[in-house]
Amino acid sequence: MDLTAEWLEADGLGGFASGTISGERTRRYHALLLTATRPPAGRVVLVNGIEAWVETEAGRYALSTQRYLPDVTYPEGWRSIIAFAHRPWPSWQFRLPDSTVIEHEVFVRRGGEGTVLRWRRTAGSGACCLSVRPLLSGRDYHALHSENDAIAFDGVVQGANVTWRPYAGLPSIGAVSNGAYRAAPDWYRRFLYSAERDRGLDCVEDLASPGCFQFDMAREEAVLMFRVGDGLAVSPAPLGAKLAAAERHRREALPDELAGASNAFLVDGTQGRTLLAGFPWFTDWGRDTFIALRGLLLATGQLAAAETILAAWAGLVSDGMLPNRRSDTGDTLDYNSVDAALWFVVAVDDLLREALDTGYAVREGRRLAQAVAAILDGYVGGTRYGIGLDKDGLLRAGEPGVQLTWMDAKVGDWVVTPRIGKPVEVEALWINALRIAQRWSPRWAAAEHAARTAFAARFPNPATGGLFDVVDADHVPGKTDDRIRPNQIFAVGGLPYPVLDSAAARGVVDLVEAKLLTPLGLRSLAREDPDYVPRYRGGPQKRDAAYHQGTVWPWLIGPFVEAWLRVRGHSAAAKSEARTRFLLPLLQHLETAGLGHVSEVADGDPPHTPGGCPFQAWSLGELIRVRRLVGDTPPPASA
Repeated sequence: MDLTAEWLEADGLGGFASGTISGERTRRYHALLLTATRPPAGRVVLVNGIEAWVETEAGRYALSTQRYLPDVTYPEGWRSIIAFAHRPWPSWQFRLPDSTVIEHEVFVRRGGEGTVLRWRRTAGSGACCLSVRPLLSGRDYHALHSENDAIAFDGVVQGANVTWRPYAGLPSIGAVSNGAYRAAPDWYRRFLYSAERDRGLDCVEDLASPGCFQFDMAREEAVLMFRVGDGLAVSPAPLGAKLAAAERHRREALPDELAGASNAFLVDGTQGRTLLAGFPWFTDWGRDTFIALRGLLLATGQLAAAETILAAWAGLVSDGMLPNRRSDTGDTLDYNSVDAALWFVVAVDDLLREALDTGYAVREGRRLAQAVAAILDGYVGGTRYGIGLDKDGLLRAGEPGVQLTWMDAKVGDWVVTPRIGKPVEVEALWINALRIAQRWSPRWAAAEHAARTAFAARFPNPATGGLFDVVDADHVPGKTDDRIRPNQIFAVGGLPYPVLDSAAARGVVDLVEAKLLTPLGLRSLAREDPDYVPRYRGGPQKRDAAYHQGTVWPWLIGPFVEAWLRVRGHSAAAKSEARTRFLLPLLQHLETAGLGHVSEVADGDPPHTPGGCPFQAWSLGELIRVRRLVGDTPPPASA
């Protein structure tokens, strides 16, 4: 059992609770009550964690684990953990030195109804008193908190229920329990967040504890719920069991565990439904939304949610472009992506084909069709950042200092992989968009033929048997980028309509398999390239420099497996081999970093240690999509 593995409980509004198996908070984002004040944006941390201990006739024993400067762990409740499960929600078993066994569980109810914590004694006898101290802040989820005189420790108390408001202008915190509360203000200082330290970021925080809850577990289970707003009016009596039963019923109604995990990313925001790109630090991104939606929603049968999201994004088309992302505040839109709008067209096509197969009645068909036409017209006519149709029928894109493709790392003014010109996956997307647009108008047929002809003539690289990554690089006619990158796989798989077939397609797949395939996805650059970076480690600059220079991306397993099957045939034997070779390692990965989820990235070199965001939408989405393609393979049993 890897005690550093992380669990996630999302509230469906952009807020969440998260932590590690050990109970130690290793990230600034680990919290028990983290809420979105303008869903899904405006996230603030209200309850960071707890200090918890049990007193029996034999002594006092810690259940919580904390790390402090300089690098000291105290207390060490993790030493008493004998079992952990993350399904249907995080739950622990602690065996204390006197053989008392305590079960503890945490779950979040969708809709922002709060985080429920339960403890019960399952072995042992005699006195058993649980004490729980909440650790509070009231800060932006990207920030850190320091001891200060402005915080308000006082709470409004009614029995065991309490409401605190640490800072004016932030939501109040309600605590509902079946215990007894006493005010005892104190500061817990200099917590050390090891994951932030390892990422080269600020990593030390002070937290406020306004008081302590006490529970007699010899008499009944202990229940404590944290919620945004007033906690005084809620009755604690049968709270834990009733809420757990209702939440269990909701989760059991989901098709399977991966579908359940996909719902973590689906949020109801102030501007309608959307998908978050990942937890803990991403908001809703255009490109990520359209890629992830294909697996998270369409492959799990949630067509109505997918249609609602696509219809909302359709209203944001501007000069043919769709936003790359919304800001953390939700107030601004960044139109700095050449491919987000093209991925939107692909997602629309997927929705319409799923609707035809299932009999789902699309309500926003006209709006979606208008958005597709506006995107293509905008690109043909020319739009921001030099994006436009060139005379050879392909799209040109890019300006110095701007990152437009999914390989979008930027350090200051340095764009690590500028890919200015005609990137291979952008052309595959463009050809697919032209093909898809013929659903509504035949006027795009000639443009598709011209683009396909130019692609077949200009992209094959005879030296590798694959494809150039960029042609007319830096807008210099005839200049090519021959680095071996995974983007060429989209000419064969990952999109509705392959651009290559026969021997050319097989050459691409064989090259990518030989040079880029790992158990967790595709490397972003071949290992023999002089710019290859084997590890995704260090501070922000080092990590951004490695982001697309060898780092593995699990989401690319979807297009690869689809391409692999297209060139080998969709026989039962081929699907069986694909399940064993390509899906099984990712299914096993579900039990490691972000439990039940797939990480954003991994190291290019073995053992391919996961990194980046531990709960990434498109990584999980592509696993779900390709799992359906090759046949169902259930996730491994919980550890």
